[in-house]
Amino acid sequence: MRTSPVPGPEIRIQGLTKAFAGTEVLRGVDLDVEAGTIVALLGSNGAGKTTLVRILSTLLSADAGAATVCGHGVADAPQRVRESISLTGQFAAVDEVLTGRENLILVARLRHLSRPAEIADELLARFALTDAGQRRAGTYSGGMRRRLDIAMSLIGSPPVIFLDEPTTGLDPQARNEVWETVRELADGGTTVLLTTQYLEEAEHLADRIAILHEGRIIQHGTLAELRSLLPSATVEVVEKQPSLEEIFLSLVGPKTREES
Repeated sequence: MRTSPVPGPEIRIQGLTKAFAGTEVLRGVDLDVEAGTIVALLGSNGAGKTTLVRILSTLLSADAGAATVCGHGVADAPQRVRESISLTGQFAAVDEVLTGRENLILVARLRHLSRPAEIADELLARFALTDAGQRRAGTYSGGMRRRLDIAMSLIGSPPVIFLDEPTTGLDPQARNEVWETVRELADGGTTVLLTTQYLEEAEHLADRIAILHEGRIIQHGTLAELRSLLPSATVEVVEKQPSLEEIFLSLVGPKTREES
């Protein structure tokens, strides 16, 4: 956990390159992420999103370039970087045999934190999982499992969290629950780098959007700035039909967070 603000961007990426078996995946990536913001890294499958996150989280070495997280060099201070971050992958990394509460206590103990049971109870309450806390995680719905996974990632209060396609495979209701959780993280001051291939997800969540294509960031800015790259819209009066998602949510009705 960082105890004092770091001048400059919370995440800084300069000229990162990475190749596998002669195939270039990252071809000189440059990106800054300011503290307390949500930046969506948008790209199609194979664009290099997960590779970039793995480099930033010290799981993979870059071939060239530099990156810092919370002022610490990813290459020369990996332990300090790992102390400052949490990573949530595409699939919830929960132990299905343990209860939700036991999963949280286990991670708190692995981080050598005092009061692991109290930490678990606080996070269960924060993520609306208190009533489900004594149930085996294997009985949780997709949305509940993902919320538990993110709660586990927050143990130790890391200032930066990487979310690698966190809503993959989730239904619309569970996806909305994850979106709400991500917004709450940023509101609380956590810096979030979110990878996604869903344009709607980036549009709903991100303060800024970076588009990764063929190993490079080809555009980076707010949604309004990206929209300004296209010609001005022509105003037409059209009948707006509800989307299938709107119809689905209207028919099934909202769930409480405990049910999701």
